[in-house]
Amino acid sequence: MTDLARAAARAEFALWSGQLEYSIAEEAAIDAADLSPLAKQARIAMIAMEIGTSTGLSEGQVRRRLSIARDVRERAPQTWLAFRKGRIDAARVTVISDGMDKLKRDESVMRLDQRVVAYAETHTTAELRQWVRRFVARVEADLVKERAEDERAKRAVHVEHVDDGMAWLNIYTTSLVAAAVDKRLNREAKAFGADDERTAQQRRADLAAAWLTTNEAGEAAIGADVAVTISADALAGVNDDPIVAADGSWTGPAGWIKDLAGSNTLWHRIITDAAGKTLDHTYLGRFAPEVVTKAIAFRDGVCQAPGCTRPSAECDIDHRVPHPAGLTSGRNLWPLCRRHHQLKGHEVLHWMLPSGRVVPAERVAHSPPIADASHAEHELATFLVD
Repeated sequence: MTDLARAAARAEFALWSGQLEYSIAEEAAIDAADLSPLAKQARIAMIAMEIGTSTGLSEGQVRRRLSIARDVRERAPQTWLAFRKGRIDAARVTVISDGMDKLKRDESVMRLDQRVVAYAETHTTAELRQWVRRFVARVEADLVKERAEDERAKRAVHVEHVDDGMAWLNIYTTSLVAAAVDKRLNREAKAFGADDERTAQQRRADLAAAWLTTNEAGEAAIGADVAVTISADALAGVNDDPIVAADGSWTGPAGWIKDLAGSNTLWHRIITDAAGKTLDHTYLGRFAPEVVTKAIAFRDGVCQAPGCTRPSAECDIDHRVPHPAGLTSGRNLWPLCRRHHQLKGHEVLHWMLPSGRVVPAERVAHSPPIADASHAEHELATFLVD
């Protein structure tokens, strides 16, 4: 089994190293080309897309992998050698790289590289992560406060949708705040008493959700626009088809919509027929009105560049065929994040990657196909207000 694990690690190294070498070679070729600085920057930015479309990875995954490989190869030669020989795998290399990012001094990185491989090849990834955390705290003990302040500046909230209509709500905050929240949840969960049939964890989850969705008076306090698609049959109670988020990131039972009736969230309900078709909306001006902008965002869900998962609400609404030749309509509008909007060619509906390979600009939509343009006078979005 050890031999198999080492062979798998060597295969990972070959893939990571090959992608890094390809990226370096492409960057050098682009830098040597007779192009403007802006054009060079645009082509270099598309290298990750080139690799991603060839390997089934997102641009973000490719960029992170290249960053880790480049950093470890340049600053931690013993770790990179151990990876090449299969003594450690990509998961452990990633943990070590994360530790390197925490360190402020080059000599600290050198010390980590000298000591970490022996531990990494004989312990689990979880154990290695704890070891690296302790090493960073000890080797640069005088910088604990500075690192903590740097991390506190990164505090954030993320939502991760998973299976069966459920999601994780992750809050990155200081340990002091998290500990206080944890203690409050425990105390108030116990206060419900033995007659409450919910488990302790169910009580904690319901309390946290209530704190975030109601005000001090206990009244609904959500203000947001959210879109779901639902079949006409499910809406009428004929079948049990689920509701589906506009970007395809989550699903849930159709009946759960009724649970939101008391909130002030504005749910956009896109009703589909038995064939899964929705309606298009056409507007003669250059700039789409708000209802069309939202409809396009809800229809496509994410940036329409290959592999990009930037939510459409954070994107530009772009004409596929430039205005005025192209209409401001559902058929001709799509969301592109600002970076891909700037990279997009305006003459053809495809992406020309640095290698010369052509990738179709159209991607598989999360939402159902649009209907014939004869229905253009209808609005795509209908509001759930009943």
